[in-house]
Amino acid sequence: MTQEELADKTEISARTIQRIENGDVDPRAYTLQMIAKALDVDFSIFIENKPNENQEIQKVSDNNWLGLLHLSGLIPILLPTVLIWNFKKHKIKGIADHYHAVISFQLMICGIILGCIWVYWKVNQPTPLIGVLLINGLISITNTIKVMSGEDYIKMPFIKNNDKNIKTK
Repeated sequence: MTQEELADKTEISARTIQRIENGDVDPRAYTLQMIAKALDVDFSIFIENKPNENQEIQKVSDNNWLGLLHLSGLIPILLPTVLIWNFKKHKIKGIADHYHAVISFQLMICGIILGCIWVYWKVNQPTPLIGVLLINGLISITNTIKVMSGEDYIKMPFIKNNDKNIKTK
């Protein structure tokens, strides 16, 4: 069906139909009902595919919280991570996987830091400790940025996750 034929059946101008097809305008519900009737399709197909602005805002908020959870891994103290998880555990889908990854990473870093402190105490060499702290910071900040932008975060191959392809999109 051409745009002109659709315009004749709906009493909507061909120019308006063209602008709707190009995404230049958001049609009103009445306009969509007229088009659905002319095309002999259910009106709901037009509204089901329309993105919900509130859902998008909630997704960004959830990603920000997940990013904050990963950023809490920057300091090898478990309390901030536990508090964030406890506050949002029933509100954000998939937060448990992120929480387990961050906690496991923090515990691993704590163990390595203890080993590096022992090396520093025995041979007075701070280089391993500084290296571990820099790597911890780099991984935590990278994961924070990735999660906040909706990408997969860096997973340690030796840390078991429930879902191998955790995405935040």
